Amino acid sequence: MHDYSIRAASPDDLDGARALMLDTVYRDFGTGYVPRWHADIIDPAAAYLAPPRHTLLVALDPHDEGVVATAALDSRGPAHPPNPRDLAERYPSGDTAQLRRVYVRPEHRRRGLAGRLVDELLAFAAADGGYRAVYLHTDPKVPGAEAFWRSRGKVVLDERVDPDGAFDVVHFEIPMER
Repeated sequence: MHDYSIRAASPDDLDGARALMLDTVYRDFGTGYVPRWHADIIDPAAAYLAPPRHTLLVALDPHDEGVVATAALDSRGPAHPPNPRDLAERYPSGDTAQLRRVYVRPEHRRRGLAGRLVDELLAFAAADGGYRAVYLHTDPKVPGAEAFWRSRGKVVLDERVDPDGAFDVVHFEIPMER
């Protein structure tokens, strides 16, 4: 059993976190880097380290100290467009903690890392005191992603069955500890 170290990312972790995130968008999503969707990946310091209500967590492999998982939180709700207007209104920026970039390298999956990272993000959101909801969206084609998020929260919109859905994305609200 691995004894992973989970911590808030430091500037020294950013190259490893960026590499993992880019690997994920190319391998798991098949989209590659899309600037309007992935700008935070290129500059995670500006997106997650500088703003006080944002965070980026990393999990490190105890054997080589490499970044094997990431998870981020920011105060930006889902934007309209591309998301449906009612979703953006339900989860406004400033009041919404959006979970992002919960990625685990394939060889480190099924070891509880994503759950541990999400628990840390939920504690961060609760400690902030200003968030009223926790939101995220996921690509259900990524192996295990939909089942993981369904075990943690409730579906608020499944664009696969919504006639107005623009993408095959599932949107979730996750209960926040208070």
